[in-house]
Amino acid sequence: MRRHPVTSSVLRSVGYDAATALLEIEFTSGDVYRYFAVPPSVHRALMDADSPGAYFNRHISDRYPTRQQYDR
Repeated sequence: MRRHPVTSSVLRSVGYDAATALLEIEFTSGDVYRYFAVPPSVHRALMDADSPGAYFNRHISDRYPTRQQYDR
């Protein structure tokens, strides 16, 4: 999945696959997490947010199933 850079002190890049509703986020720490069953509207709002990190914390972090990716 291709990720796109974002301007954030917390997030480095974000990728999304609409066919599977999979959101992939790379954090500034280098850790990559995948979030499952994320609607396209949530991805769009994350990418359009003035503060992607704050949007992530409020609307994604604890709301969707997640798994850390180790195959960087």
